[in-house]
Amino acid sequence: MSSTLIRGGTVVTAESETRADVRIVGETIVEVGPGLDPAGAKVIEAGGAYVMPGGIDPHTHMELPFMGTVASEDFFSGTSAAAAGGTTSIIDFVIPAPKQGLLDAFHMWRGWAEKSATDYAFHVAVTWWGDDVQRDMRSLVRDHGVNSFKHFMAYKGAIMCDDETLVNSFKTCAELGALCTVHAENGELVWTLQKDVYDRGFRGPEGHPLSRPPEVEGEAANRAIRIAEVLGVPLYVVHTSCIDALEAITRARLEGQRVFGEVLSQHLVIDDSVYRDPNWDRAAHYVMSPPFRSKEHQAALWKGLQAGMLQTTATDHCCFCTDQKRAGRDDFRKIPNGTGGVEDRMSVLWEHGVRTGRLTPSEFVAVTSTNAARIFHLPQKGALVPGADADIVVWDPAKTRTISAKTHHQNIDANIYEGMSVTGNAAVTLSRGRVVWADGALRTERGTGKYLPRKPFAPYWAAQKLRNSRDVATPVDRG
Repeated sequence: MSSTLIRGGTVVTAESETRADVRIVGETIVEVGPGLDPAGAKVIEAGGAYVMPGGIDPHTHMELPFMGTVASEDFFSGTSAAAAGGTTSIIDFVIPAPKQGLLDAFHMWRGWAEKSATDYAFHVAVTWWGDDVQRDMRSLVRDHGVNSFKHFMAYKGAIMCDDETLVNSFKTCAELGALCTVHAENGELVWTLQKDVYDRGFRGPEGHPLSRPPEVEGEAANRAIRIAEVLGVPLYVVHTSCIDALEAITRARLEGQRVFGEVLSQHLVIDDSVYRDPNWDRAAHYVMSPPFRSKEHQAALWKGLQAGMLQTTATDHCCFCTDQKRAGRDDFRKIPNGTGGVEDRMSVLWEHGVRTGRLTPSEFVAVTSTNAARIFHLPQKGALVPGADADIVVWDPAKTRTISAKTHHQNIDANIYEGMSVTGNAAVTLSRGRVVWADGALRTERGTGKYLPRKPFAPYWAAQKLRNSRDVATPVDRG
């Protein structure tokens, strides 16, 4: 097997920083320590750089059919762009159409993903309920390595879950040891507000945030958390964007409930002023749900990340080009929801997190990689230890670039970070020991990524089950 030695860097994990070399044999890390013998190995010099676990983006949508079109980024272009930014694994979403079988949709997505350049896993969305759905959930966990299910509380008339579906699906997840995840927005309120905002004359992108205020997200987050509390299941809240949802997560965690929160890099640095750009095309590229918020929400989200109330960072990477966005030229409700970002997440977080003192390098590793590996039960990822997959990024903290659609590798004709200067970028990215990015150039190969099956009952389930057992009262014996 081929041998590679990453020499002279500072190894950063979620727990520590230390000067050390990393030896890779084949696809696996075999040794980490100072002064390792380079004999017979290909050497990657990392002097002056950090050596970190490759990023894990737990929330992407490659080639997603949505709102009458299909996301422009496919699994090869998307995972390649991710690699250019230091991300080596994604967890994408299988989203069945209404009444489509979950297993049928899963196999469809697996086929699309075979072109991936780096490793990938799947959440599967529950978009309707019936005995067939429950049967498919059991099969997905037992036979196909799925251990997380997504529930959209928004998008009425399409993929929205009502409370009955949430309760039935959450109960099934409890039985299977799977993690419930939710897109928390009150779909009924959004439906009503969209019509009201449109009728009041807001037809452009500026109508989008008006129809999805923070209270809509906060209500849904709290409702999902309370349902999970009653049913005794862990919960993961995706793309937390506002104080209202953060407060619901914080309250639950302070009460000992097993709730995890995700924040998008976009929501940490972009505010809602983008929707009033006089250029319609530019404004439309920021239409995603939940929308961007005012600056006080950004400040709160950073504090939530620093305090550990939010554990992961993601992108909700879902690309639609300008001509696709123009489907809603006269009606903001028809603008396909989604932005890019999988290539830029880590650089943006380093620039605005580590370089500002909000995050330490170890905290950066935790929120970009290790925490996602732990929450979604990927023990071979997110760590630089012998036996782990050799998913590694050599990070140059002095390397500067200006983000632009003209130079990015994402398959979209705009970039929501256009013109942002970031210092701290991936110098070399390795996926299972293969160099996939180096010297400013991609070296990815179509189809070399592997599907990552995940086992149920991640370690935190043990504490959850103990808590549940203590909450069960003894029936009264009345003779």
